[in-house]
Amino acid sequence: MKTKKELNMKVQWAKFIVVLILYLLFLYWVKSWWGLLVIPFIFDIYITKKIKWQWWKESEGPTKFIMSWVDALVFALVAVYFINLFFFQNYVIPSSSLEKSLLTGDYLFVSKVSYGPRIPQTPLTMPLTQHTLPVVECKSYIEWPQWDYRRVKGFGPVQLNDIVVFNYPSGDTLCSDMKYQAHDFYRLCYEIGYQRYPQRPDPDSLDAGLRRQLFEAIYQGGRQFIEENRQEYGEIVTRPTDRRENYVKRCVGLPGQTLQIKDRIIYLDGKANKEPDNVQYTYRMKLKQSLSDEVMKDLGITMEDLMSLNTSGYMPMTKHAVDELKRMKIADSIELNTEAEEWDIYPLNGNLHWTRDNYGPVWIPKKGESIALDMDNIAIYERPIRTYEGNQLEVKDGKIFINGKEAKEYTFKLDYYWMMGDNRHNSLDSRYWGFVPEDHIVGKPIFIWWSSDPDRSGFSGVRWNRLFRFVDNIK
Repeated sequence: MKTKKELNMKVQWAKFIVVLILYLLFLYWVKSWWGLLVIPFIFDIYITKKIKWQWWKESEGPTKFIMSWVDALVFALVAVYFINLFFFQNYVIPSSSLEKSLLTGDYLFVSKVSYGPRIPQTPLTMPLTQHTLPVVECKSYIEWPQWDYRRVKGFGPVQLNDIVVFNYPSGDTLCSDMKYQAHDFYRLCYEIGYQRYPQRPDPDSLDAGLRRQLFEAIYQGGRQFIEENRQEYGEIVTRPTDRRENYVKRCVGLPGQTLQIKDRIIYLDGKANKEPDNVQYTYRMKLKQSLSDEVMKDLGITMEDLMSLNTSGYMPMTKHAVDELKRMKIADSIELNTEAEEWDIYPLNGNLHWTRDNYGPVWIPKKGESIALDMDNIAIYERPIRTYEGNQLEVKDGKIFINGKEAKEYTFKLDYYWMMGDNRHNSLDSRYWGFVPEDHIVGKPIFIWWSSDPDRSGFSGVRWNRLFRFVDNIK
């Protein structure tokens, strides 16, 4: 008859074998064989037990009590960090850029395995934080070491019209003051630069070389102003790719496609792409009477929308909301808002006279494919070439130099995507900061696990009909 000790040893061996198999499968998945160095420690935990991993259990008094809580807390943090890193994380919709498809206050279950999780580029970071520690407001990560981009195999690539969570591309540089951290640094520089040089020449009157010099002067003028006013803006700082803000938009253009927006409709390779069912545009409107809470709730109109109407004279609405307001004769007039600025449209130094409603055509870079470079398109592709793919790019005397050599074409190393919000006139998206590289892709929202209306409190603010709703069903 086997002794209790022998039975216990068999159980420990069984546990060790199961854990070892799962761990080896994980290492095979992530293709990181450095993890084999951990196997002797796993063996010791279950079999040899030479290391006293829980030495504090033999202690008495407060030491045992405190260390038991420390042990539980460390285990929880490590487990959550591991799960968030490779499998899924929670994400809350902070703004209205995807309304009325995803609403402000929606909490999403975001799958990392859908497109494949990234091996962390900034591995030394505090769990459950993105880039800043709360309260103390300092960096939650250490920039060294920085690992090269690598993605584990997932279920498949990003598909057209997928809703995608990704790191904000223009978040590589920002002002450190909390008031300006959410601002697009490059747009801010150009905005200040335009204010500082009101008597500038018309870009259309200049050749390509002088036009580029003009935009460079505008940008540098804005940046210099920020540097000279650090008391207001703070220092100019940078963030690694995986520590930038998370954004969520709809993918409306895939690598290798040519995208153009004509009268608000997106065309891909000359064919119109279907608009989301709940797409919104802004409308100029004069109300005859105030909107009741019941009407606002039925039509999905928020207090933020009303504030926009009161301050700007226009309000974002779906076609259904416009038709209903016309039917109810609540407004004197409802007209589509066609006003659009040109200066803040990507590329900021291109002056191509594109607007948010009429944009392109622009070819979306694809890994392994090349494009001929000239002074007419270098403004579009210089950010991917220089910033995202790490090349030195200069323009001298109308010629383009990459890594010190004259370049007439460039072959891309990454796939890129075009992301836009469904709230088309109230979305900071690819029309303003350009392409989203594949190394910025975080994951795919699967379902809404909680939803609360910021305009309502208590149980009346819970959107019960949205709970556990699959995002793929939102088209």
